[in-house]
Amino acid sequence: MFIAMNRFQVKPGSEAAFENLWVTRESYLGAMPGFIEFHLLKGPKAEDHTLYSSHTTWVDRAAFEGWTKSEAFRKAHARADNKTGESLYLGHPKFEGFEIIQSERKSDAAA
Repeated sequence: MFIAMNRFQVKPGSEAAFENLWVTRESYLGAMPGFIEFHLLKGPKAEDHTLYSSHTTWVDRAAFEGWTKSEAFRKAHARADNKTGESLYLGHPKFEGFEIIQSERKSDAAA
């Protein structure tokens, strides 16, 4: 499996607008071959930003790369620059990709 993550440093006071962009977007992920799941994570606050991460899981790196080359990817990211006003971010998102080496899950864990 493969995990693709983007980390965002969101400017103070822009958290609600950032979250709204994600909640109201058309993602198209569910129709992509090899897609498993998506999470939007909210992390710690620093003096100059709040850390967020988008996290997708794929059957393999090839499935993720297929997503990034698709028309669905272009459509899903059409609003990523927030054309409604000033940038919500400090800098650009930082991409990180990981091959899963080992996984463990409690058999009766709630999803």
